[in-house]
Amino acid sequence: MIDALPEKGVPGDQVLAELRELRGADLPTHGGQLFAYVYDPALPGLDALAVAAHALAYQVNGLDPTAFPSLLAMENALVGAAARLLGGGAETVGSVTGGGTESLILAVKAARDAHPEIAKPRLVVPSTAHAAFAKAAHYLRVELDVVPVKGLAADPEAMAAAVTPDTVLVAASAPSYAHGVIDPIPELAAAAAGRGVRFHVDACFGGWILPYLRRLGADLPPFDLSVPGVTSISVDLHKYAYAPKGVAVLLHASQELRRPQYFAYADWPGYTMVNPVISSTRSGGPIAAAFATLRSIGDSGYLDLAARTREAVTILAAAVTATDGVRLYAPASTSVVCLASDGADLFVLADELTARGWHTQPQMAYADFPATLHLTVTAAVRETAEAFGPDLEAAVAAAKARGPVPVPELPPLTPEMITPELIAGLAEDLGLGGGDFSRMAMVNTVLNASPPAVREALLAGFLSHLQRPIIQ
Repeated sequence: MIDALPEKGVPGDQVLAELRELRGADLPTHGGQLFAYVYDPALPGLDALAVAAHALAYQVNGLDPTAFPSLLAMENALVGAAARLLGGGAETVGSVTGGGTESLILAVKAARDAHPEIAKPRLVVPSTAHAAFAKAAHYLRVELDVVPVKGLAADPEAMAAAVTPDTVLVAASAPSYAHGVIDPIPELAAAAAGRGVRFHVDACFGGWILPYLRRLGADLPPFDLSVPGVTSISVDLHKYAYAPKGVAVLLHASQELRRPQYFAYADWPGYTMVNPVISSTRSGGPIAAAFATLRSIGDSGYLDLAARTREAVTILAAAVTATDGVRLYAPASTSVVCLASDGADLFVLADELTARGWHTQPQMAYADFPATLHLTVTAAVRETAEAFGPDLEAAVAAAKARGPVPVPELPPLTPEMITPELIAGLAEDLGLGGGDFSRMAMVNTVLNASPPAVREALLAGFLSHLQRPIIQ
């Protein structure tokens, strides 16, 4: 383990060399073969521009826009661009957040705090909604009502039936992360509005590409602020706007709707704290980098990136359809390819694809949904998409030859039984003791066989096991 606080300072060149060595163990962020976590437009010079813009503003503090009006101007510009793209009008306002989870927490907070008279506020979401809604409900002490979906999309009738006098917010996805399916936003928003309840559209994942896909002819339903009843919408700029990590936008249809989002406190001897988002101090670096990214790519550039992404999705989906042993689980109509097993063990298949340079995201079985592999497709994938089919075919053949991994015999577990000692032993038994995460089929099989509460405890325990410094 590297000592972050040596007795004497280390020369800058050595520090950078150490960082490069550490980064060598990471998955590739460029090259069009990583289908999760990062978004690559494959535009020459864009990284250098974002880094330079970040360097110009990384010391700027977003805590006080009167001290740093440059940051205020950039934030307003980003919010304005998002509002124009997502059906906003003259009254639309918004805030720049650090990501989709922060946006969703703030949307729930604004809805909760708009009704201080409700002692036990409730949030209604479809079962395919992003887990960040559960996190928001947990943090904010809001009851979460999860409604089963019809097919892969939210059921308007069931969602409407779940609304009670204590419901402060109804939310849905455009599209859902797991399957790339857009919920029926007009029907859901109308039902919420008819009951006087706010309605939020989680477009964090695909909100920056859906408008461009529609312009390219994709048959996608309305989903944005132009839909009557939609009171707020969130979009991540570090996804399909291809900005560096740490920048998103939360839009509200009016200042009145946004007002409860703010936190202000003056009852102490220091400065009066007033924050539009969760963080107080915020670096201007990510905001400046996002501003530079949007300005550099421009509207026509994003249309071209969406076209390349759409072509890549078509090629990948066709490869899945043509390969015996797997099948498309959801329509590949947005920027997601989601595939299920048709004879091959998906978790072994994920390992075989990793061995061939393709990094997918396994998704565990849930309710009536089978386990699936998720592929987030970006513009960079267009250059590599043609090579995916042959590798998928070879990986499926190898997965069939290996067969499913045997599930190890584990004692019946409850979350309370999962101790650091048990996790350490499991990590060693499952081959994770040395830090090699390239073969995860056994781990994923165990997780898939575990009830959600046990799975949560296992993963939380494993993450805690990894996040331990060696203190000498």
